[in-house]
Amino acid sequence: MFLRVDLRRAYNCEIMLSNVKIPLPDMINAVLALDSSVLDIDQVENLIKFCPSKEEMETLKNYTGDKEMLGKCEQFFVELMKVPRVESKLRVFAFKITFSSQVNDLRLHLNTINGAAREVKESAKLRQIMQTILTLGNALNQGTARGSAIGFKLDSLLKLSDTRARNNKMTLMHYLCKLIAEKMPELLDFNKDLVHLEAASKVLKHFLDTAEAEVRSLISLYSEVGRNADSLSQYFGEDPARCPFEQVTQVLFVFVKMFNKSREENERLADVEKRKLEKEAMKERTVTNSSARKDGVK
Repeated sequence: MFLRVDLRRAYNCEIMLSNVKIPLPDMINAVLALDSSVLDIDQVENLIKFCPSKEEMETLKNYTGDKEMLGKCEQFFVELMKVPRVESKLRVFAFKITFSSQVNDLRLHLNTINGAAREVKESAKLRQIMQTILTLGNALNQGTARGSAIGFKLDSLLKLSDTRARNNKMTLMHYLCKLIAEKMPELLDFNKDLVHLEAASKVLKHFLDTAEAEVRSLISLYSEVGRNADSLSQYFGEDPARCPFEQVTQVLFVFVKMFNKSREENERLADVEKRKLEKEAMKERTVTNSSARKDGVK
């Protein structure tokens, strides 16, 4: 005899049970004991998905027939109902299984933020590039009120690709890359100093907002991260309230990408120009040799 359980739900439940391959009594004991050596997170989440509803529980409570006559899904529901507050118990079980990995993930994100803040502030190459940009800006603005600036807004970095030369062939970013390649080639690989920058630019803000509340053991690290995140904004003369950590890292990450793109474009153009000059030189040699042979024949 089958009780009133949706056929599709009963079918999916039976498929889930066939994949678990654990006798129902052993499964229930594992739930009661929160034993993660018997059930993994996927199995526990499936059990949560197939917890009997209130209506299904009421129907089964009123059933007085032979339980062996019930379908596999109904028998499973009957066993689960033996666990007090079964759905809450399963959710606690799932949290217990994932807690360590969640803490590790959180710790990884926090260390990524710390790493990015440290790398940016300690990069002498980035500091020299920033100084070069400031010098260029002052040179461009010479004779104006902005021609003797002692700093610039961080988001100005992203405007370098928008500022073009009069011939419209080269942006200020391309010129910066060209200048550095010619005068300070040792700075070209400055992005290698910033190994955590990309990851840090994508870290969700809630990791900082909720770390202390969720994981008491990380209070010290959380406090350190907060200080370092704010100090990174201050390092560039920005107000942390107006230019928070995630904005700083995002701007720097985009700047690094634009710099590398412009550098590669400069190198491609230089290579094209080099091949062009080589081709012209070869052509001139051919003409010269041809003329020499003709003179010899005469």
